[in-house]
Amino acid sequence: MQRFFRRQIALPQDHGSWVFILSPLLVGLFAGGRFTLASLALVAAAMTVFLMRQPVSMAVKAYAGRRPRTDLPAARFWIVVYGLILLGTLGYLIAQGFAYVLILAVPGAPVFAWHLYLVSKRAERRQAGIEILATGVLSLAAPAAYWVGLGHYAADGWGLWLWTWLQSSGSIVYAYLRLEQREQAKGQTRSAGWQMGRRAFLYTSFNLGLSLILGWVTLQPQWIFLPFLLQWAETLWGITHPAAGWKPTAIGIRQLIVSILWTILFILTWRSF
Repeated sequence: MQRFFRRQIALPQDHGSWVFILSPLLVGLFAGGRFTLASLALVAAAMTVFLMRQPVSMAVKAYAGRRPRTDLPAARFWIVVYGLILLGTLGYLIAQGFAYVLILAVPGAPVFAWHLYLVSKRAERRQAGIEILATGVLSLAAPAAYWVGLGHYAADGWGLWLWTWLQSSGSIVYAYLRLEQREQAKGQTRSAGWQMGRRAFLYTSFNLGLSLILGWVTLQPQWIFLPFLLQWAETLWGITHPAAGWKPTAIGIRQLIVSILWTILFILTWRSF
């Protein structure tokens, strides 16, 4: 049995990705204001889908010759385990009248298929575009958790999806900036730093501007701009303080702290709506 219980096959090894599923779930759960058995089933289903990516990707690598075939038994084992948990949780949600929530999983199929294709071609790394699309899919956990908490569909749940996706998109682009800065020599000119950070600055500035406008016209909570102000300020700091010489772990930890603070601020401002 020991050959089946292998952490690198059962659990995602890119630890920074966990926040992209946990943050939307927490946002949706707190926005819904009620935690039920159906909420627990929704969390379990979402986390299972997130976890299943690892053994499926490892199986694809094994079939593509990137990993030894000896990884296949463990990969198959965890695919079956996660699959059974997923079937059980989805069955409970359907029985409780939340079948419509499952429609949110539809966009994930083509995105996941494209990811597996890239894995088979050894081309999955440094793919910011597919990562942004993937976090858009993961962000659908926010309205799903919100609707399950409320006990019914509500159109404002799409706002939760939009905000969490915008935040994660800005976070991904900013993370790529910080990793790129590691390869630069210290003492680069200010103009060069701004040129390198242009995309990240535009992303987070758009997020901040949109949240300010929608809050001002009361289509969204008035103070919803505060978490995006935090993200914008972090980006501004990162552009003016390059990460030359930083270890990836240090960059990841700082990103995680900012994402946690963003999630807390967002929950507080949304609940004031």
